[in-house]
Amino acid sequence: MKRNYDKKLTKVALAAFLIYLIFAGIVMAEDVIGVQVKKKLGVGNYLADGKGMTLYTYSKDKPGKSACTGECLTQWPVFYVKPELVVEGCEQSDFGSFVREDGIEQTTYKGNPLYYSAKDKEPGQTKGHPGEEEAGKGWGAAQK
Repeated sequence: MKRNYDKKLTKVALAAFLIYLIFAGIVMAEDVIGVQVKKKLGVGNYLADGKGMTLYTYSKDKPGKSACTGECLTQWPVFYVKPELVVEGCEQSDFGSFVREDGIEQTTYKGNPLYYSAKDKEPGQTKGHPGEEEAGKGWGAAQK
């Protein structure tokens, strides 16, 4: 009887481990996609991170230089992902990164620094885009 119990316990442990591996693979696959293209009425084709969170650009930025510093960063947090990660629906060569004056690394798209909006709480939200709730002057979803 102990032998049957051990076999059942082994099968349960193996099944739990396989479920863990499947879940871990899904999470890792999501992290591998650094940037993807999304589409939304009123916004068009825009960039989002691997989890679907919208990425933004700021019109006052210069290529490879951010104009958003200090308190600005509480509303517009920096986005960074290693540029060599898989970029779904984009040209990897359009992405780069730089070290900001505050020492933080930031990803760029065609030279423009990328940010999140603190107002976006769920994937697919674009509250920092003009015409959306709480849009910031000079800010917009990063257009593909």
